[in-house]
Amino acid sequence: MTFDAASRQAFLQHHAADYVNLAIQNIEREYPYMPWMVVDSPGTLPSHRELHPTFFGSFDWHSCVEMYWTAVRLLRLFPNHTPQTEARQAISTLLTDEHIGIEAAFFTNPAYRGFERPYGWGWLLALQAELDRWDDPDGRRWATTLKPLSGVIARNLVTWLPLLTYPQRTGVHQNTAFALLSAQDHAADLANAGESTLHDAIREAGLRFFASDTDYPARYEPSGADFLSAALSEAELMSRLLPPGDFAAWLDRFLPDLASAQPRQLFTPAEVSDGSDGQLAHLAGLNLSRAASFLAIANVLGASDPRVEALQDAAEVHANASLGSVSGSGYMLEHWLAAYATLLLTM
Repeated sequence: MTFDAASRQAFLQHHAADYVNLAIQNIEREYPYMPWMVVDSPGTLPSHRELHPTFFGSFDWHSCVEMYWTAVRLLRLFPNHTPQTEARQAISTLLTDEHIGIEAAFFTNPAYRGFERPYGWGWLLALQAELDRWDDPDGRRWATTLKPLSGVIARNLVTWLPLLTYPQRTGVHQNTAFALLSAQDHAADLANAGESTLHDAIREAGLRFFASDTDYPARYEPSGADFLSAALSEAELMSRLLPPGDFAAWLDRFLPDLASAQPRQLFTPAEVSDGSDGQLAHLAGLNLSRAASFLAIANVLGASDPRVEALQDAAEVHANASLGSVSGSGYMLEHWLAAYATLLLTM
């Protein structure tokens, strides 16, 4: 596909219903699951669904949050192209005050203070932002329901960031820049409502970690199981933290050869050798997250910047490499990849 804004819109109109249906199937699918927790005493373990009665599906907690975000974003942006009745019923059944109370209590337990930190935290705050921006009766109700959990996670993030001496520069869940980027919209909404604590914490941490970075060695990307580009996640975050002119100068220091589509490794889509392997399948997500970052950075730089053409071309090549894997590709891709397709196509 060509990749201008109109083409992306048309592509997503065609696929929005499939993406929402896939998201709802994942949200409701309890098994298999990966609990991602430490057990420190003997006894009968509660089930994953007992601990997480809203976000029990989609194999793991963060993927389930991503699927709620995918469904909500597409229901909001494409009301005439998505299965509204079925999706709303499924979300209403699981996203309840009682269930979110249990989810929030889990995150207040000191034993689980690192659970889904920071990746799942960022996606949960992105979901809250998506609901808050939806002028719809169900959207407003779900936004209110989710607030006890998003409030706990926002406070946990504010507490944790000053303790994080060094950022995680990785292509998987621990990546610091992507988590801060994911939380940005909710932080901005809170700041606009007069509560700037989260916004200030993200800004302080992002600038402390990344403002002085130069000559990033992106030629060493990707690693074998990346679904994020450490270089591009950082650059996209900085595009949100700095004024456009300052960002353009920072980017020239950080990745100085973008106009010539270098380093080559950053501009070459990753090859997925086995989509049924949960780790190797991550590379399909890398292609889509890279494409989204390329577009976001290009949008901030503006059409006259000499780097924009290379960034836009790279976005198209990366998107075409993996958009076909969102559905019909097996569970190790289908339980999460639609989120990155939606992120990219709704830029």
